[in-house]
Amino acid sequence: MSNYKFIISGGGTGGHIYPAIAIGKELQAQFPDAEFLFVGAKNKMEMQKVPKAGFKIKGLWIAGLQRRLGFHLLTFPIKLIWSLVQASFILMRYKPTLVIGTGGYASGPLLKMAGLFGYPYLIQEQNSYAGKTNVLLAKKAKRICVAYEHMERYFPADQIAFTGNPVREDLIDSLPDSSTSKKAFGLEDQLTLLVLGGSLGARRINQLIASHIDFFRDKNVQLIWQCGNLYIEEYQIFEQNGVRVLDFIEQMPTAFAAADLIISRAGASTVSELALVGKPVLFIPSPNVAEDHQTKNAKSIVDHKAALMLSEKELEASFKTEMTKLIEDETLRNSLGANIKELAKPHATKSIVEELKNLLNI
Repeated sequence: MSNYKFIISGGGTGGHIYPAIAIGKELQAQFPDAEFLFVGAKNKMEMQKVPKAGFKIKGLWIAGLQRRLGFHLLTFPIKLIWSLVQASFILMRYKPTLVIGTGGYASGPLLKMAGLFGYPYLIQEQNSYAGKTNVLLAKKAKRICVAYEHMERYFPADQIAFTGNPVREDLIDSLPDSSTSKKAFGLEDQLTLLVLGGSLGARRINQLIASHIDFFRDKNVQLIWQCGNLYIEEYQIFEQNGVRVLDFIEQMPTAFAAADLIISRAGASTVSELALVGKPVLFIPSPNVAEDHQTKNAKSIVDHKAALMLSEKELEASFKTEMTKLIEDETLRNSLGANIKELAKPHATKSIVEELKNLLNI
């Protein structure tokens, strides 16, 4: 087994990095003698997160194509061409047995060159609306692991495996005790709202929570508020009894256990984790993502009567109404929590690795 060599590429946000690391760790557990190399984008968070998880990583000089005008539009073609050259050298030097792409800036160039050089690759598509890059790359993919139904709209049906999205290992086991977890955040044993804006934070959600502090206090609701590293200085002033303001939550199982209800963005990995947790959720999808995929992710859950959703445009008119329903109607909370739990795929990482082993005829 020592001759297996895996390249895993994914990054840009936690939604691409954590699945990549989860797959890497499961492969490492099953093939302890194999070699692993991660490929990410220079200056993105994977360059810190992946080494922290114990894997080597190389960075490509690549960034996403942004719609607004600016100097980045001139540099994008140069970065793309150079990243394809870098990916070629990595593949020729490393000669992988298999390449795995979980999305992100670096994944596209690496899988493109893997296809040209004849290296087999697998795509892990996290969203309910497939990105254009993955649709193009799917033509040469050996397998496409998806987390949502009806993905044959984007990919050849015979290449699809419905595995779910990898989630952090510490969420698969049962959560800690709720009361103890609330105490860990310095909170009382009463109704608690967990606010998640994604790994980088969400300005609109932060503004929303800040403007409703008195509303939550009047409803006797405590807050665990992850505002993001970019916003911590601005929102730290709201820290008080019953309100914890944090830039980033390291112990997510404790936070999920403490929560009675959750406000969250709808990134694919986050949605998968929330299904596993089984708590009532109000999704506020980010409108600033490709193909509005967060709205589509959230809608796929809402269609199963497993969550509530508000667009950013609806917040001013409807937020208090929807939150009041969640806060005051325990039956609704229990129903949403039970329904989203039914959608969970706790063994997604193992299922993806099984698909990889099938490709290798192991």
